[in-house]
Parts: sequence; C-alpha cells; structure tokens
Amino acid sequence: MLAMTGQLPADAGWAYEFKWDGVRVLANIAGGRQHLFARSGVEITAAYPELITLAEQVDDALLDGEVVLFSASGQPSFTALAERMHVRDPAKAARLAATVPVTYMIFDLLRLAGEDLIGRSYRERRAALESLGLGAARWAVPPTFGDGRATYAAAGEHGLEGVMAKRVDSVYRPGVRSPDWLKVKLEVTGDFVVGGWRPGARKIGGLLVGVPGPDGRLIYRGRVGGGIGAALERELLRELEPLRTGASPFAGDVPREDARGAIWVTRQVVVEVKYGQRTPDGRLRFPRILRLRPDKPPEEVDDAS
Repeated sequence: MLAMTGQLPADAGWAYEFKWDGVRVLANIAGGRQHLFARSGVEITAAYPELITLAEQVDDALLDGEVVLFSASGQPSFTALAERMHVRDPAKAARLAATVPVTYMIFDLLRLAGEDLIGRSYRERRAALESLGLGAARWAVPPTFGDGRATYAAAGEHGLEGVMAKRVDSVYRPGVRSPDWLKVKLEVTGDFVVGGWRPGARKIGGLLVGVPGPDGRLIYRGRVGGGIGAALERELLRELEPLRTGASPFAGDVPREDARGAIWVTRQVVVEVKYGQRTPDGRLRFPRILRLRPDKPPEEVDDAS
C-alpha cells in the first residue's frame, strides 16, 4: 500500500507515525526463515544479514516496514543507506552490517499465523503487531500518535523527513496509492547566494547556490531547478545577466554534473529556497525557489538563515 502526498488531516480518525528516510521492505517469515522484498518485488534478503534473526521472534508473519540507516547523530541518512541497498555479495554485506548496520522500522502486519490481515482495519493490524513484542537492536515497532500537529512538530525537532497520517479504519490495499495514507513532508526554508546557473530546456535550468564561507567564497549547497516559472526566470535573468564572470565563486569543486555548462556570476543575488532536509554533506534535498531576496545582502546569509 502506498501513500499520497498531502497536508495534515483536520478531521478525527487518524493515527500518525514518523516518516523515516529509508527504503520500504516486506519481511515474509515462515518456518523459521525469512525473505525480504523491496517494493519492486525483488528479493533483497542478502543485503541485510543483520536482520536474519528477526525470524526467531515471530513465526508465520508478513511484516511491512522501512529499512533505515541511522547516522552517529541518530538521524536517518538515506545517503549512507544507498551503500547498502544494492549489495548482494554475502561477504561485503556482512562487512557493511558490522560497520554501518541498518534498523528495520516495522509499522504494519499483513499476515499472522496463517491469517490474512489486509482486510482488517489499521487499528486492528497495529494492535496485533504491537502484541508481538517485536524489538531488538536492529528492529523496532515505532509508536503511533493521535495528535498530528504535535507529531509533525516532533519530527522537525528530531530532523526527520515528516509524518505519515493513516486512517484508523482503513484496510490495507496492496499496490494502491490511497488517500487513506498521507505522507506529510517536513520542509524548511533558507536563504542562499546564487553563484551561477545552468541552462536547460529554458534559459535557466537550475540555480547553483551556496552560503559564504570564512574566506568569503561560497560553500556549495546544490542545484535548484524547481519553482522557476516564466515570471521568476525573467526576474532572475534581469538580476544575474550583468553579474556574469569567468570564474566559479565556489570554494572547492562543484560536482561535474552541476558545473557542466554553468554560467558563473559574482556573489550578489540572494534567493529563498524551500527544501526537504539535507544530505550529510549539506546539500539541499528536493529544493525549489520561492522568491528573490533583494532585501538581504549576501554577507548576512549563513546556514542558519
């Protein structure tokens, strides 16, 4: 069952979970053995040997959840998880499991002791799941909450991706993207200095943005292509065209994919960007431009702005 993107529901009858920045995994357990499957249906059991003993805690069950890799600071890191996702060699998987282990966050129960539960309500399935007492170093059943706004606020305080809202009386609909499950992404805004742009299908395919470093040069924070409509593009070109320069204003190398064909500008234009969290090296995830900030000089921009 898949979720739709939406806003926090205003009516009653919903349960709220944290949204984990990981990969969806089904665990099919029977006869003391388990098989893990990705959302595509591909078996990925070999990738996560640290989860193998989950089959010792429950017999004949189909679990739904998300494999997450927590950083040293306790926050989910999709970037770090990417190193684990496609590993199939048992020796390499074992080495990675020892050094960068994952955690399986189990949020639904679809079969138990031979009984198919997908026709049961979310409330009933969660009660059955919680009754199993699943919990160990490498897996957990995270809690659900009744207050959406408080859950959303807590997700922001802990640097999580957002919130999942699920109707408590909804059945499980395999393969369906249903409005009974809503993903409410936590997004933040910040101000960034434009250091250049890359042409695309339009004159501006994406802005290259950063924040001033100690030496005044920009620390690269990513390429931002979303949110640039025709009117904003004209406004940006009017501001940026006179600032063209032959040298990159960024300290260090801009990734080759972003720098290819880039037009560099001097560090004078500030834009407000909305984005959904950051990668461990500070790059913006899912960014889009909100507006120009002619009221803010570049020297006042920092990562906390």
